[in-house]
Amino acid sequence: RLPPLLPGEPGEESSLEEQRAAPEAGSPISSFFNGSGTKRLPQAIIIGVKKGGTRALLEFLRVHPDVRAVGAEPHFFDRNYERGLAWYRELMPRTLEGQITMEKTPSYFVTKEAPARISSMSRGTKLIVVVRDPVTRAISDYTQTLSKKPDIPTFESLTFKNRTTGLIDTSWSAIQIGIYAKHLENWLLHFPIGQILFVSGERLIRDPAGELGRVQDFLGLKRIITDKHFYFNKTKGFPCLKKAEGSSKPHCLGKTKGRTHPDIDQEVVQRLRDFYRPFNMKFYQMTGQDFGWD
Repeated sequence: RLPPLLPGEPGEESSLEEQRAAPEAGSPISSFFNGSGTKRLPQAIIIGVKKGGTRALLEFLRVHPDVRAVGAEPHFFDRNYERGLAWYRELMPRTLEGQITMEKTPSYFVTKEAPARISSMSRGTKLIVVVRDPVTRAISDYTQTLSKKPDIPTFESLTFKNRTTGLIDTSWSAIQIGIYAKHLENWLLHFPIGQILFVSGERLIRDPAGELGRVQDFLGLKRIITDKHFYFNKTKGFPCLKKAEGSSKPHCLGKTKGRTHPDIDQEVVQRLRDFYRPFNMKFYQMTGQDFGWD
């Protein structure tokens, strides 16, 4: 069981607005006890997608003085929902007036219940989805699993229900996740499209400052993160921060990022491209953006 809420602490059912208005947030005595600032439910969440570039985006955003984010993935709206909003809020970093609280859990995007749950926390939550070419995303997903379980079947054999008929196994999560249009439909039942920002994982690598400009605008933040924050690491093949949050040292994502992909049979890659094409086209239509995956 969760400990009972403290007297004066907003109940789990209170909205973000009510919490903001709660006296505990502003009174000098509470900020003295709290260290500085108040724990708030996130106003923005990176909801997906796995292997799209969510960790990079979060680390880049944390450079912004007005962004405070949880490092670990809370998995609240998919795995820990029964623990309640008070538990969730406890995980959040303290923020001062005008700062944005954020978290990222890429599996939310493909979780059936997540849109309704986030909407019932706050209908105004801003959502960010980092997407990348579904074929490379699937291979990257497979590569990650392979590094943990070297004895899994080949990518090729997992891709097909039946290799001779060429029927693709959409129940395999590595393939399922990349059918972005299908997952997005579920979110649009609960959120207007204008409340969701779609970040291109490819552009995030090619032009991190450009994509970060769009994200800062979307979050209503001053454009503080610019070209001068990044350098391109040739060995890793992606941009790194010259200085990470709270440090004066350059910061690249860890060893688990930028793994070398195994060679996949080109015919299989082509089959997957053909499979995803209609879904990609629909996704471009829904978002009003051409991600150039075809």
